[in-house]
Amino acid sequence: MALAVTPVKKKTSSKQAASKIVLRHVALAVVASPAKPPAKTAPAKPTGHWRAPNFADSTAGDIATGEDPIARQAAVQALGKLNGAIVISDPATGRILSMVNQKLALKSGFQPCSTIKVPVALAALSEAVVDRNTQIRLYGKTSIAMTEALAKSSNQYFASLGEKLGFERTSYYARLFGLGEKAGLDVTAGINADAEQPGILPAATPKSGMGMMTSFGDGITLTPLEFAGLIGAVANGGTLYYLQYPKTQEEAEALEPKVKRHLEIANLIPEIKPGMQGAVEYGTARRIGADTNEAIYGKTGTCTDTRTPTHLGWFGSFAETNGQRVVVVVLLTGGSIVSGPAAAGVAGQVYKNLEAASFSVPAPSAKANFPTPVGSRNGFANLMLSNAIKP
Repeated sequence: MALAVTPVKKKTSSKQAASKIVLRHVALAVVASPAKPPAKTAPAKPTGHWRAPNFADSTAGDIATGEDPIARQAAVQALGKLNGAIVISDPATGRILSMVNQKLALKSGFQPCSTIKVPVALAALSEAVVDRNTQIRLYGKTSIAMTEALAKSSNQYFASLGEKLGFERTSYYARLFGLGEKAGLDVTAGINADAEQPGILPAATPKSGMGMMTSFGDGITLTPLEFAGLIGAVANGGTLYYLQYPKTQEEAEALEPKVKRHLEIANLIPEIKPGMQGAVEYGTARRIGADTNEAIYGKTGTCTDTRTPTHLGWFGSFAETNGQRVVVVVLLTGGSIVSGPAAAGVAGQVYKNLEAASFSVPAPSAKANFPTPVGSRNGFANLMLSNAIKP
């Protein structure tokens, strides 16, 4: 039986709300073990109040005729029988190299959980709310700065940033970074030709408060494609490309990169990369277990999506494989076995598979035609530009 979390009707202060975040997260994650394990030949059933199965044929319905075959094989093998989706993309062009479980990847998304901390960190740095070395007190004499907060996914730290930023500035940067809009150019896939759906950004502060919005993504839905687009921009220095998904190898060879907008975050990326690398080396993503020749930068997310309901495990990352950058986003859905660390383990296997196959990112046949940049580091002063970047 899952532990019930009863909504508190009495109003609480921002500090009280922030202090309860960890307790709520733990309560949502604790589930009793089933009385009997499922048969080995049958899909494992979810536990507690979760309804999505832990295991499924995640390739069913996929059509991968335009994908890079090495990237596809690396992703399919790494995901195995787990119920989830993997998106591998080229941050230098926006090409989707592989999309496993296309139906799931193209849905309107799921709660981003702690992956929301990446855009929140960039927003806070853009607005000079904090810098990388700013210490924020968690409790007593314990304080941390951004690197440790990202590596260990500190909910109190990012709840504090949310309170400092406020709803309007947080929403502005979320949309600027590609949340709440389609990531791709007319991306469709699968035997039913499913079309990409955008994620959701709330119109007002969620009832749970800004702290929960900026530490767990309450009120927001994120898609694997949106997350791949944002991580790609971090990987390439600030260019948010439209993701493109060729249907044939001829289309893939003729693909011309298309820029959605330039993000003025080049000088901010070095501020968050140590925390994303720390997540892999000693933080929440250390289960990645990847023994590659290049550094990997990533961010995990674990929570329950109450709309489905399903437990979620997110991991968005980028690395250099054989000297070329590649983005890997993993989303797992299911029950008690699902988590961000588990998703990181899947991504680690993807990177191992790519390296073992001496994977090389295909070179584009044409150069990008860069449009006029939208948005700037002036941030909140340019909130009027939000109308120009709506989907």
